[in-house]
Amino acid sequence: MTLSRPITPAASALRDKFREVRATSLALAAPLSAEDQCIQSMPDASPTKWHLAHTTWFFETVLLQPHAAGYQPFDVRFHYLFNSYYEALGPRHPRPHRGLLTRPSVDEVHAYRRHVDEAVVALLEAGAFDWAAIEPIVTLGLNHEQQHQELLLTDILHALSCNPMLPAYKPASGPALRLAAVPPAVRWIAQPGGVVEVGFAGQPEFSFDNETPRHQALVQPHAIADRLVNCGDYAQFIADGGYQRPELWLSDGWAAVQANGWRHPAYWLAPDDPRLGFGAQTQGAASWHVFGLHGVRPMEADAPVSQLSFYEAAAYAEWAGARLPTEFEWEAAYDAPGISQMTGHVWQWTRSSYDPYPGFRPMPGIAAEYNGKFMVGQLVLRGGSVATPAGHTRPSYRNFFPPAARWQFSGLRLAKDL
Repeated sequence: MTLSRPITPAASALRDKFREVRATSLALAAPLSAEDQCIQSMPDASPTKWHLAHTTWFFETVLLQPHAAGYQPFDVRFHYLFNSYYEALGPRHPRPHRGLLTRPSVDEVHAYRRHVDEAVVALLEAGAFDWAAIEPIVTLGLNHEQQHQELLLTDILHALSCNPMLPAYKPASGPALRLAAVPPAVRWIAQPGGVVEVGFAGQPEFSFDNETPRHQALVQPHAIADRLVNCGDYAQFIADGGYQRPELWLSDGWAAVQANGWRHPAYWLAPDDPRLGFGAQTQGAASWHVFGLHGVRPMEADAPVSQLSFYEAAAYAEWAGARLPTEFEWEAAYDAPGISQMTGHVWQWTRSSYDPYPGFRPMPGIAAEYNGKFMVGQLVLRGGSVATPAGHTRPSYRNFFPPAARWQFSGLRLAKDL
């Protein structure tokens, strides 16, 4: 007979964090109907229901099955349905077809979550486990779920943007916040350059393996903008023919503009957009509107521009006589006096390829597939957005997407050489 030990303060805190993060995912899905939660609007996005199930699959497959004695899977078929890209764990349902999974139902997915949650809490409360083995898995699983909480919002926003009625994910309780009538001019903050320390600095925070090892990087003298590029700035780029001037664009970017018919950021609506007529508040609109989580709202000139691809960010920087910062310049400037909007607004494209740091080693075990195998053909974004869970980011956090991705809350900050 195995006797359980009293739960330790550390295990108790981890259990409480587990409950908090898991509850947040359900709260984010709560405004959505069962139909909303099943839709997949493009191969790069996933249904809300799939996000809820996949994050549960992670705890079941990586934590419970190897480490919880006597654990019985909720449904062995889910191992195939909700694997994402872990080759070591076997075959999986094709990513582009996740929207075809009308079953299991949302209710069944919720039951799956309850089954796994009860088992994880029981494991942590029993106390009879190897803390050194269990704690890193639970912590990774919670950070993994927070990433999917952000993806849940970005993916459902893309799906709702495909609906001609442009329904709000969660209608705002009041009118649009009025920001400064005249956006402040950009101030340039000079940075001396030299050798800087970059990467995760160590305890007590968690980090993903792609933030390590901490190392030295050489940056040249430069200046970095004190704020993000805002919608008013970007509207001037559009008005100056930015999307019709090939000299501003990288070759692949210009090809993307032509192939996709880009004329403005994703989710911007021009005054003549017929979809504006679906809402009484926007009929007869005389200016840009923007579709977001709260529905269609008048464009706020002072709000950071969002839903830009890397190509659009680079073209704007060229038009502005500047460039995008490298990820090391961005990180070195994180705490510089006078710089604002470094996190919590939009992810900020950098000019850095998503490459391994010198001496990079992936996490051991199954988690080895988490980040390292994507280190090709992607660009680094820094900062964190309005959809990023509070406390999830840090100065060394490296997000990454292919250069044409524009359904994320992604914008830019300018830099220039000195």
